Amino acid sequence: MTQAHIIVSGYVQGVWYRKFVKTNAEKLGLTGWARNIPEGRVEALVQGSQESIEELIELCREGPPFAEVKDVEIDWEEGELAFKVFEIV
Repeated sequence: MTQAHIIVSGYVQGVWYRKFVKTNAEKLGLTGWARNIPEGRVEALVQGSQESIEELIELCREGPPFAEVKDVEIDWEEGELAFKVFEIV
């Protein structure tokens, strides 16, 4: 299964960024999770079709209205464990 490990830097905590990722991931039929991590970043692990994941990555580069995205790091991986839903952890 195709998956991407995504880390977003900038002003992305406290602006509904994780909810933004969850909502868009669900619209695109993706599964996985998103969470806040140190230094004000957001981390996500997303599974599904490569095309849908790439679309989500482009949305992550913009973010919700009050976010200020500075960088989006992506590591493509082969997923061993399949998630059933997308959740905020």
